[in-house]
Amino acid sequence: MATTPEQPQIYLITPPEFELSTFPAQLAAVLDAHEVACVRLALATLEEDRVARAADAVREVTTARDIALTIADHVQLAERFALDGVHLTDGARSVRKARKALGDDAIVGAFCGNSRHDGMTAGEIGADYIAFGPTTETALGTGEPATPELFAWWSEMIELPVVAEGNLTPDAIATLSPITDFFGIGPEIWGTDTPAAALATLKSAMT
Repeated sequence: MATTPEQPQIYLITPPEFELSTFPAQLAAVLDAHEVACVRLALATLEEDRVARAADAVREVTTARDIALTIADHVQLAERFALDGVHLTDGARSVRKARKALGDDAIVGAFCGNSRHDGMTAGEIGADYIAFGPTTETALGTGEPATPELFAWWSEMIELPVVAEGNLTPDAIATLSPITDFFGIGPEIWGTDTPAAALATLKSAMT
């Protein structure tokens, strides 16, 4: 995942649940309307057959558009289905194991909440990018947000790309655009009637 000096790129995150009969077309419409650097399959289910069928369906859409596809946490499925990499949600704990399993060419990312220490550790042991979030307070009030100060420090001190994700608002995007490499966007658009238009609204906050 390459960074850009102009404005952050979009790292599109699938919904935690979706219908295989309709979501691939919905995803295709968003990818055709917007430049997206990478897609993450992020299903909530642990049912391997369900995840496998979803991976097949989403991969067909992303491959046709030459867009990288990662999967949340399922290192074995990333390897089995020849996906482009994995997004780990346990900070630095699984990075070394994932890198060994998937090889040097795979994308290995680590979500580190608001922990600078976890982010640095993950980077040191082989992560390709670090994700921090949520970027604003969530309705459930779980976890302290990753502050703009954290992103500013990271962008100044660390070369490893950083992803801002979780409860992104137009205001948060406007604030973080100069100090992040990617925005991980998913729930913010999939709950709307027109995800492509919702993404356009969020992207307009970058300028």
